[in-house]
Amino acid sequence: MDEAHAVMQRLERIEALDRERARPETLIAELRELVREAQDWVRAEGEPGRAVAAVDELSESLSASTARSDSDRPPAAAPAHA
Repeated sequence: MDEAHAVMQRLERIEALDRERARPETLIAELRELVREAQDWVRAEGEPGRAVAAVDELSESLSASTARSDSDRPPAAAPAHA
């Protein structure tokens, strides 16, 4: 059950980063890895339908959330030309 262990370790890492008030980009990267590891776990378990749907929904939600947070950022300043 290496996949389950990886998911649990990732969750612990995310909780620690949250307690340390890590940058949102760091947390999002960890969440993306969590989704990937959860997908691996589901596949290792034989892909029960509800679990696959839940992981897919989580992945879609994370993608939508990331897109929203990217659009909320102010545009980067244009480089000054000498």
